[in-house]
Amino acid sequence: MSVPMFEKIALVGIGLIGSSLARVIRREGLAGHIAIATRSLDTLKRAEELGLGSSYSTSAAEAVKGADLVIVSVPVGSSGAVAEEIAPALKPGAILTDVGSTKGSVIAQMKPHVPEGVHFIPGHPLAGTEKSGPDAGFAELFENRWCIFTPLPDTDPDALEKLSQFWRRCGSNIDTMDPDHHDMVLAIVSHLPHIIAYNIVGTADDLQQVTKSEVIKYSASGFRDFTRLAASDPTMWRDVCLHNKDAILEMLARFSEDLASLQRAIRWGDGEKLFDLFTRTRTIRRSIIDAGQEVDAPDFGRQVAAHPEKLAKG
Repeated sequence: MSVPMFEKIALVGIGLIGSSLARVIRREGLAGHIAIATRSLDTLKRAEELGLGSSYSTSAAEAVKGADLVIVSVPVGSSGAVAEEIAPALKPGAILTDVGSTKGSVIAQMKPHVPEGVHFIPGHPLAGTEKSGPDAGFAELFENRWCIFTPLPDTDPDALEKLSQFWRRCGSNIDTMDPDHHDMVLAIVSHLPHIIAYNIVGTADDLQQVTKSEVIKYSASGFRDFTRLAASDPTMWRDVCLHNKDAILEMLARFSEDLASLQRAIRWGDGEKLFDLFTRTRTIRRSIIDAGQEVDAPDFGRQVAAHPEKLAKG
């Protein structure tokens, strides 16, 4: 067996991302010790039943003691409180990172608490499903997905390279971005689609002429794909909206303008404009598949999603 990259890795939060990391860290032998921390006793007990770690604690400060790598995997609104709690226990020279999908807010919350000598490197693995909790994770989650870092001006190059190598060993591709640029990009490729999904599913539920039984009965249509996004963790997405609001509001304004243009094309029977739009968006779908970020499988890839071991082969 190869020598572990880190003697001890601490995972603060053991939901989908944290539990997937625990599984791939163990599979790849990336740590000699995996310390798991979560405030919920039930969640901690389940993580232990699944054998995800080497030690378990409801105290994040206790878990990070002596850790060479600390990965904070909590809703972005809790990032600052976690950083404040663990700061006195962080080992000099340790790498501290996170997995939050908003970077400007996370940096503002966490950086003031990071002790001198600790390498704080904000990160975001672009991987996930609508499921949550320690049972939701799987080691293949990060295969051929992007992990984006938003390094700070004083980031140590060696620490960044070591963290990059860790994520490559987890299966990820690596990129770096300015935090503000990251938040704008994610607002359109992730945050806005989820908001639209939540809204359209809520609208369907509110309409009196569409009963809940009919929504379920006819969900073999496109509505089913919206419900997958709308089933995502409410706490996480509440925090995303509150902590990336400027970028999200800008993207919502642009979307509203484009939607109004589409509405006019339908109203006035502008078939050419509709055909051009649908052709362009179909091409984008093909480019995503060609880039390896989706699989061109029957049933919109749901069969693969149900069997994650097929993901890397797709």
